[in-house]
Amino acid sequence: MLTTNVFYQIPESETGLPMVFLHGYGQSRMGWMTTPDGREGWSDIFLRKGHSVFLIDQPRRGEAGQTSQAGTISTTPSDQTWYTQFRIGTYINGAFTYNEESQFPKGEEVLDQFFRQMTPDTGMDSANGDQNIDITVVAKAVAAVIDKAYEMTGKKSILVTHSQGGMPGWDTVLYTENIASIIAIEPGMAPSENGEAYNKLMEIKIPICFYYGDYIGDGLSNIPAAGMWNMMRGSAYTFEESYTTSGGKCTVYDLPDEGIYGNDHMMFQDLNNDIIADHIEKWINNYFPNEIYRSSGRYLNIWKLIYFLNIFMY
Repeated sequence: MLTTNVFYQIPESETGLPMVFLHGYGQSRMGWMTTPDGREGWSDIFLRKGHSVFLIDQPRRGEAGQTSQAGTISTTPSDQTWYTQFRIGTYINGAFTYNEESQFPKGEEVLDQFFRQMTPDTGMDSANGDQNIDITVVAKAVAAVIDKAYEMTGKKSILVTHSQGGMPGWDTVLYTENIASIIAIEPGMAPSENGEAYNKLMEIKIPICFYYGDYIGDGLSNIPAAGMWNMMRGSAYTFEESYTTSGGKCTVYDLPDEGIYGNDHMMFQDLNNDIIADHIEKWINNYFPNEIYRSSGRYLNIWKLIYFLNIFMY
């Protein structure tokens, strides 16, 4: 038996499409809900823009940790690894540094909160080096949430994925017809050419966009993971070209090219997360301009539903 745990909120006046958020590796839905320095996360920001929000803890993670898949959890700290992999800064001589003009919130208490939001996968043999995620299990779980959102709102959902969540995010289109579009925040990779998800996307041609932050490129020797992310971003540009050539709508956004600087892998928790959210909302309204879907931009202070949902799969 597997469980997906979902926190959802439906605004009193829902003016936009529902948004389903899927976290990345070592994360849970908490990353969407707040920031390490206590500001509003994207879930509240997009809720105020008129979207219902559904925040997933994927199977074997966070509050969906109960699983029949045996795993072992490593107790070895990995804070320094994720700090550099996420392009926040470097770890030199026992101290964390920040990249130049970084938008990541600063301070020891902030870093402590950031590292404490990391959470293990309970079905993974991480003590012995296993870092594999069951993509099919996660994709089916996300599809079940999207179908439930359709049942509750009568609308297809915008799927927002991050990092490792990008891979099962692509495969979700194999298990539901209720995805309106996909917004991929620095996914691990774009869909593999001629794979099942790739072919399905080429068939349904939903609008897709990718977002990448700063500090990416092969020439940035002082940014440890810059080259790795440049390779991953390259796969997005390759997909964009083939998808648009086949008649689909796809855009890859490099935030520095949009005049937005200093963002790392956790852009939705950065100091300018509201500015990036506004950029995304503009993209959404470009493809779903009907008044029934458009965000009014006003602040909504009353929520019709604030609930937790458990979806069980056998």
